[in-house]
Amino acid sequence: MNKKTIEKFFAGDTLTASRLMSVVEKGGADAEDVLNTLFPKMGRAYRIGVTGLTGAGKSTLVNQLTRLYRTRDLTVGVVAEDPTSPFSGGAILGDRVRMLDSHGDAGVFIRSIASRGNETGLSQKASELADILDAFGRDVIFLETIGVGQLEYKIRYSAQTTVVVLTPDAGDDVQSLKSGLMEIGEIFAVNKADRPVADRFADDLRSMLDLRSTGDGWEPPVVCTVATTGEGIDDLAKAIDQHQSYLDTNGLLEKKRIDALTNRVTIIAEEKLREIFWENGYIKERLKSTLDDVLSGTISPYQAADKLVTPFKHDMDNAEGDAR
Repeated sequence: MNKKTIEKFFAGDTLTASRLMSVVEKGGADAEDVLNTLFPKMGRAYRIGVTGLTGAGKSTLVNQLTRLYRTRDLTVGVVAEDPTSPFSGGAILGDRVRMLDSHGDAGVFIRSIASRGNETGLSQKASELADILDAFGRDVIFLETIGVGQLEYKIRYSAQTTVVVLTPDAGDDVQSLKSGLMEIGEIFAVNKADRPVADRFADDLRSMLDLRSTGDGWEPPVVCTVATTGEGIDDLAKAIDQHQSYLDTNGLLEKKRIDALTNRVTIIAEEKLREIFWENGYIKERLKSTLDDVLSGTISPYQAADKLVTPFKHDMDNAEGDAR
């Protein structure tokens, strides 16, 4: 990344920021160059994850929270993961359409990213785009997932506070998803709370949360909201503030930072190892011969895999011995 581009980026040029985000979305060596260059400026923004079942009103809630944070004179970044278009392969951009009233505000930067096969949760690319917004100087960054699944956990490594958005008619879905869904939320928002059964659903949710241990002493609050009218948004923002203060007071912000960076390094290392392994000429040739043995019934797939990885394991054992 050239010096002129860096200067324009840190001068607050949104077009340059958008272009760098496009580079990062494409991946590869250029993306790594951008992220490596900007890394020293990352880590100042407070990241808020917003997840939940599809159709719960996540985008409308984020829009309302964005407006509220702007009244505090805080700059806001939004990374919203959208379903992939079957025609263009890009994001359908439903979230950006629902956030139109935030456009034109220089203090708000909204970026949608296509899920590209990631049908639940938050992708690594979305976290990297948040990194760009962090380095760009946004005070608060919202990370909105495409949806949530039973095994969703990635967002906990990308956000300091995770808000799970549910609706009063999600009772059966919550029961089926609770092994994953109930564990990731630090705040629960019951949206569309103007529906008749909202109060009872919120009480049931609180009862479920009473049985859950967060491990850090925080008791997740349940906040009722009506995103379309803004009802409950102040209460939701207050709950986020309280969680941020709790983390800061108890030294948990630094722990989250360490966990997030550990997870990031692990993921990147796994991707690099996978690429190195399968691009290796010896492995490509060895794969052909071992597959022939599997097809003939001479060895099992597990034995074939062992044959492929043994040379790499041997090299790593030697490296570990040298290090000693």
